[in-house]
Amino acid sequence: MDIDKETQQKIKQLQIFEQNFQQMLMQKQAFQMGLTETENALSEIAKSKGEVYKMIGQIIIKTDKSKVESELKRKQELLSLRLKTFEKQESELTKQLEELRAEIMKKMK
Repeated sequence: MDIDKETQQKIKQLQIFEQNFQQMLMQKQAFQMGLTETENALSEIAKSKGEVYKMIGQIIIKTDKSKVESELKRKQELLSLRLKTFEKQESELTKQLEELRAEIMKKMK
């Protein structure tokens, strides 16, 4: 079966989209893991009745519980916003991929 140049270009474009989609999914997963870790840390701080320590690089220092809690809440908000952005991008890219696949399949019939 001969594939015209336009269809070949669309196939290349589809491959690039799919690679970008995979990279985006990996980044999204990293942010999801970060959000889960942050939520777990917030949960542990809420349970904590004693001193709180924070790891900075390779050292652990005693720190103010409310300060750490505030930092973690800001981090949680930021990660949540980033995830929403990724979800929007994922939705748009999925739609583009489906449309491009449909175009290619139509041309190849």
